[in-house]
Formats: sequence, C-alpha cells, structure tokens
Amino acid sequence: MALAVGLSAVVAPSLHLVSDVLEWATGGFTRTQLLVTYAAFLPMPFLLLGLHVLQKERGGWPGLLGALLYGVAFVYFLHTALVALEESIADYDALWQRLGWVYSVHGAMMIGGGALFGVTALQARVLSPLGLSLFLAGIAMNLACGLTTLPDIFQTVGSAVRNLGLICVGVGILRGQTRVSGMEPG
Repeated sequence: MALAVGLSAVVAPSLHLVSDVLEWATGGFTRTQLLVTYAAFLPMPFLLLGLHVLQKERGGWPGLLGALLYGVAFVYFLHTALVALEESIADYDALWQRLGWVYSVHGAMMIGGGALFGVTALQARVLSPLGLSLFLAGIAMNLACGLTTLPDIFQTVGSAVRNLGLICVGVGILRGQTRVSGMEPG
C-alpha cells in the first residue's frame, strides 16, 4: 500500500502542476488541460486517506476527518472538470460563475480538511515534515486568496506549493525516508 500511496502522492500533484502551467500558458481552459486536470484529480479523494492510514492512524480522528473533507472536496472538483469539459467553459472565472457558492463551499472543505490533516500529520511525525510544511503553506495561500481579492496567480502559486508538498511527502515515502511500514527494501 505504501508504494501505491507514495506513487499517487508524486503523480497526481505533478499532473495538477502540469495542468496549471497549461492553463496559464493558454490563458484559460483547453480540452487537453481539462483532461490532465481530471487525471490529476482522480486519485485525490483517496490520497490523504491513504497517507492517514500509512501513519497507522497517528493523526487520530481529526486527521481522518481532515483527509475525508479534503477527499470529498476533490470528488466535487472532479465533477467541475467534467462540467468545464462538457460545457466548453473558457476559464476559472467562468467556471466559478457557473458553479457559484457550491464551488466555494467545497473550496472551504479542501482548505479546512487539508489544514486539519496537515497539522495532525506534522504532529504524528511520520511523513516528511518539509513536505507537510509546504502543503500547509499552500493551503494557507489558498485560504488567503479565498478571503481577499488577491490576483489569480496567487491561487495558482498556492496550489503549486501545496502540490510540491504532496510530491515531497510521496518522494519521502518512496525513498523510505519516513517511518511508514510496508516500504522495506526489497
């Protein structure tokens, strides 16, 4: 299981980074970019849950709740990628206008769940502290964007930092640099 979770923690956020670069390079959504987004988001509902399990549940109920909230948010975000594909929505602003407050609620779930998971995972001292710190810094940037009128680039930078954090966590698992069982040298 550790191998699958570690690989997912590297591949899914990496695809999300590629998707964000494609979106910025083209000035909006394209079919290719949205398909990459969908592929990136597909494992996300399970990723933090897998990380929680790898910690032997040292994050306790708060960590589990955070992982579940983050996962539920990404189930919805999967849906938003399909809506954007089906309706040929041009960009993030148009998607937000189409989905409104429901999108915002799920964004808040992602931020709250991610923060809860990240803090409890840091306290558990199993996963990469650098990766978790980056993940939390990205979550904080996403929160700041949600509460203010910062330019869109800050939301993208926050997502990039969050994704780099998950990639670091995944690399730590794959390299055996965590106290996760199931990654003994073979």
